[in-house]
Amino acid sequence: MGKIKVLVVDDSLVARGVIIEGLNAHRNIEVVGYAINALDAKQKVMRLKPDVMTCDVQMPGMNGIDFLKELLPEHPVPTVLVSSLNLRVFDALHAGAVDFVRKPDGVESREQFIRSLCGKVIIAARATVRGVKGNEPAIAPPPALKLAKSRIIVGLGASTGGTEATLEVMKRLPADIPGMVIVQHMPTGFTQMYAERLNRMCSMEVREAKNGDEIKPGLALVAPADLQCRVQRTAAGGYYVSCMPGEKVSGHRPSVDALFHSMAENVRCPMVGIIMTGMGADGAKGLLAMRQKGAYTIGQDEKSSVVYGMPGVAKKIGAVCEQAACDQVASVLLRHLKTRA
Repeated sequence: MGKIKVLVVDDSLVARGVIIEGLNAHRNIEVVGYAINALDAKQKVMRLKPDVMTCDVQMPGMNGIDFLKELLPEHPVPTVLVSSLNLRVFDALHAGAVDFVRKPDGVESREQFIRSLCGKVIIAARATVRGVKGNEPAIAPPPALKLAKSRIIVGLGASTGGTEATLEVMKRLPADIPGMVIVQHMPTGFTQMYAERLNRMCSMEVREAKNGDEIKPGLALVAPADLQCRVQRTAAGGYYVSCMPGEKVSGHRPSVDALFHSMAENVRCPMVGIIMTGMGADGAKGLLAMRQKGAYTIGQDEKSSVVYGMPGVAKKIGAVCEQAACDQVASVLLRHLKTRA
């Protein structure tokens, strides 16, 4: 298929040099040009027709967010953001970017940064670019579920494209949802900001999980980056999360498989597993284990997925009870939960 052609957009000479050198060192990637600002980038996208673009979020003049809002409707080039620890990265993902990497800042080495960037460029080359979202009408939260007192636990896992896909699900759920645990592949430092974003935009309480947090109705816990998050059962029959260092599972930490397998092994109450957009197969085997233990399982469909990897593998191996478009996953979940009300 030839090398993946990449356009690098960054106003920093030093950053551009690091990114260009690192990407060109990969045997499957070729940097075909660079741009120093949004205007320069738009002209070069049209002329060079790159397969993927890397883009800094903070640039002089037009920032990366406004640039993507203007560019992507006409030229839907898959874009990987290169960002410092900055909340605005989620605004750029909302504007249509596929994924992001964290700029090296002492937390991660230059080698780790380049390795992560190359991986995400390769994934982005196969991704579907979603339309830029404009001023969407507010979604009224559904009425309270008023579930019976029987406990229910919901696990949700996602990767590439998942920050927005998960938001699409969560903002359609009522405040009194069953206890939820969410694994989203994300660099260190961003999971807390992501949880805070969900908390502001959704009806239920959402926060980054801490080791020992109780799983309870009305609360969604986001697994912290670089820790494995598992569901554990107390002697009294309650449930909590363990968030601990450990080996990567299915190539990830946190891992969707680690979460789902722990639910299959430890949860004795009714449970639901949801697998969303993402590259690879993380979560598929764990979801199958959950289904084999009686869980109701939902997979995002191919058409609405940015990358139909994780949900596609889950569907293929028989782990999914029902597939749904991203904006219908919540209604499928609510329909199932109401049968237990």
